[in-house]
Amino acid sequence: MIHALLWAFLWLQMQSAEPPVPAEALTLLQSGLDAEQRHDLERAIASFRKAADLAPSAGIVFLRLGEAYMKKGDYTAAIPPLKHAAELNPDSLPAHQFLGYAFLAAGYAAEAIPHLELVHEYGALGIAQLQSGQPAEAVGNLRLALAKNPNDPDLLYYLGRAGTSLSAQSLDRLLSAFPDSARGHQAVGQNLFVMKMFPEAVKEYQMALALRPDLPGLRLELGQVYAASADWEKAEEQFRVETNLQPGNAEAAYRLGDALLQQGKLKEAAEELRLSDSLRPDMPETLYSLGRATAVTDPSAAEHALLRVIEVEKDASLAGKAYLALAGIHRKQGKIEQATREMQEVRRIQAANSRRAPTKQ
Repeated sequence: MIHALLWAFLWLQMQSAEPPVPAEALTLLQSGLDAEQRHDLERAIASFRKAADLAPSAGIVFLRLGEAYMKKGDYTAAIPPLKHAAELNPDSLPAHQFLGYAFLAAGYAAEAIPHLELVHEYGALGIAQLQSGQPAEAVGNLRLALAKNPNDPDLLYYLGRAGTSLSAQSLDRLLSAFPDSARGHQAVGQNLFVMKMFPEAVKEYQMALALRPDLPGLRLELGQVYAASADWEKAEEQFRVETNLQPGNAEAAYRLGDALLQQGKLKEAAEELRLSDSLRPDMPETLYSLGRATAVTDPSAAEHALLRVIEVEKDASLAGKAYLALAGIHRKQGKIEQATREMQEVRRIQAANSRRAPTKQ
């Protein structure tokens, strides 16, 4: 019995201008398909090649030959027959799809793009664009692909890379064209902060502020530089100005509250942290700091905040810190058994996170 694909091919051939395929070539094509089903790719390729010699104008033969090479993992060898299949039948979407994949897998990303565009294969197209130095286009297409497959780890990985590449490209343009602008100094400050060059970062932020003192976000970032240096008084000053500039910014309120907490200003810290939580509920860091700020003055509120941290964070390290803070509260209240159970949770989470941590080579 002839394979269903062959019947479909014969019907399509009657609708097209392709010359008829010799019976011997059809037999070889069937033989190749049978071998493919048995996972005998070497025999399948041999049969398809013989069929191609007998029917050099039959696009389906070259399509199957190219696909067999792809199944074997030999993408370079797959390219010539797939190119020929696309030339014989320019309207064949499978030919363009396979050819786009083969080009991409073999490292010819730029050559893959037009074929993947034709078939709207957004995920592979985004990867090809990223590898061809087109991060903006890659971001758009990878987002389209993720809308259909939101939990695909490969798409998530490449979208992250594309976003990073686009960011780097934009920053390069900024620093090249406008190095002395406020944004230019801000970008340099951000890089210095990442490299832990805090005094140098402060200078860049100060130059940015001299140019645009009311630019939203600048003082928030400068405050974080001071916080990283444990200069909490200066951090508080910057965060306070930022909250005046952006009273609806939950992060600014959190940062100010945390800076106040670090200085022992518990009442003021609690006020800012409650404001942050009202602006953006359930931020774990805000809730944890709120729990610490109210542990002495309002243990019930502290317990509520810390339990919410655990609920949101599950077994993350911040949940372990929340258990530790709860244990301290309950120990002071004389609830020794409860504090003991919470310390057991601390050790359990620490052990679990230790096992998950990457090993340094």
